[in-house]
Amino acid sequence: MENAYIPIAIALFALFVIISMAVKIVTEYERGVIFRLGRLIGAKGPGLFFIIPFVDRMIKVDLRVVTMDVPSQEVITKDNVTVRVNAVIYFRVVDPEASVVKVLDHIRATSQIAQTTLRNVLGQSELDELLASREKLNQMLQQIIDEHTDPWGIKVSTVEIKEVELAETMRRMMAAQAEAERERRAKIIHAEGELQASTKLAEAGIIIAKEPVTLQLRYLQTLTEIASERNSTLIFPLPIDLIKMFLDRGASTQSGEKTKE
Repeated sequence: MENAYIPIAIALFALFVIISMAVKIVTEYERGVIFRLGRLIGAKGPGLFFIIPFVDRMIKVDLRVVTMDVPSQEVITKDNVTVRVNAVIYFRVVDPEASVVKVLDHIRATSQIAQTTLRNVLGQSELDELLASREKLNQMLQQIIDEHTDPWGIKVSTVEIKEVELAETMRRMMAAQAEAERERRAKIIHAEGELQASTKLAEAGIIIAKEPVTLQLRYLQTLTEIASERNSTLIFPLPIDLIKMFLDRGASTQSGEKTKE
């Protein structure tokens, strides 16, 4: 009697195993690509669905954005400067079926195409463009890599150049060039200031020549500024016109006294 329950138990266990193999659950950010006897059926999910055990095979594909560091690449720029450049790339799977059927490992394949594209694009750019126009180069890299990965069902959203490493000698040369450029600008600004000052002085000379009293006013203003800066006694000559009247009055007084004597 007990032996009669053994086949039933085995059958129930086998049924449980088959049902567990038939039931598949994928999350919101995943898709299940189904192959039936080696033939592509399609992608299913998210949620609960069933497959035929031992006939269907499912491969899960993650649809979330992947952040991948592109290893440092040694690049020779268009003006024959050797630099080391690394970058970061953001991409995600938009076609789960193509990412499984058309490429063996879409993450590794995207990494390799990003490295080669980084060397090729930056090798066609000059060093100044690499340092100053990084946003333009980022867009160019994104477009080229996206074109190559599009048949694999990959969408490249962003490519960013992270760091540009220069040799020590090149950094010293660039620092010397920057210093020379700053000195050149300082000399130009100083020369322009001297030119403007000389122009204003020439205009002031013309005004003073027309109105001599302005020279005396400027003279008094300068003395006032000197006196305000230092506590000292200043002796300066007055114009003869201001004291001539006092000298004439003193002379007439002396002549009158002599007449009375």
